[in-house]
Amino acid sequence: MDGQGSPWAHCGLLGPLHIGAVNLDEPASVAPKIRTVLAMLCAHPNQVIPVSALIRELWSEQPPVSALRTLQTYILNVRKLLSQVAGREPLEIAEDVLVTRAGGYSLQSSGLRLDWLDFMQLTDHGRVKLQAGDSGAGIRLIEEALGLWRGSAFADVPTGPVLESRRLLLEESRLDAVEALVNAKIEAGLHQEVIAELASLTSEHPFHEGLHAQYMRALALNGRRARALEVFGRLRTRLVNEVGIEPGYPLQQLQLKILNSHTTKYLPLAAG
Repeated sequence: MDGQGSPWAHCGLLGPLHIGAVNLDEPASVAPKIRTVLAMLCAHPNQVIPVSALIRELWSEQPPVSALRTLQTYILNVRKLLSQVAGREPLEIAEDVLVTRAGGYSLQSSGLRLDWLDFMQLTDHGRVKLQAGDSGAGIRLIEEALGLWRGSAFADVPTGPVLESRRLLLEESRLDAVEALVNAKIEAGLHQEVIAELASLTSEHPFHEGLHAQYMRALALNGRRARALEVFGRLRTRLVNEVGIEPGYPLQQLQLKILNSHTTKYLPLAAG
């Protein structure tokens, strides 16, 4: 996304690692350790990734004696891969794309499309539209952003501490986007169409209070107040029995409002 001109390749991290030419659907085949190196580079574009960080990501705290030499071989293989994808000479790739810096390596993102950056940008633009009152455009942008996901982030990448931290961050950003989208649809009167999705999401994330709150709102707005209160009761039981805490104040307030009101307007909730 950064840089000038049309992108020559795309790297996908929102699912199994995918690297390929922009105009081709077939991704290149990448060996597991090289996936880790490529994922580290694509997750930190235009930054110098220290050799020490790459070695730790690959071998944790017990690198082999040959770790530096092996890493250099992996970098060479990544350059060959990028050369194949870009249709450019390996020397050009070493000079302009995957460059050696003092103490590490840096992937220059000019001409390289990164799905996680697209996701972040589309989500941000969608939120701006929603805040400006343009719910239609906001919903479309966030749906487009979520459509970039092909599974769990780094699904087939052997991860160390850095990539695992980034994976968790991306997955949390995905949930935040889902919650924002669901909230926007409920506010736009589309509560009926999100009920099935929220049933699945709350099953997948049984302690996520924000998703449960949206599920309760959608059910209540659809006239299913008893079912909405059942959702609260089940979540409370899980939280008390398995975590030792009560649901948060916003969720408790939503429960009371559903209990005590026969209108179809319930308190909007922040993500939680």
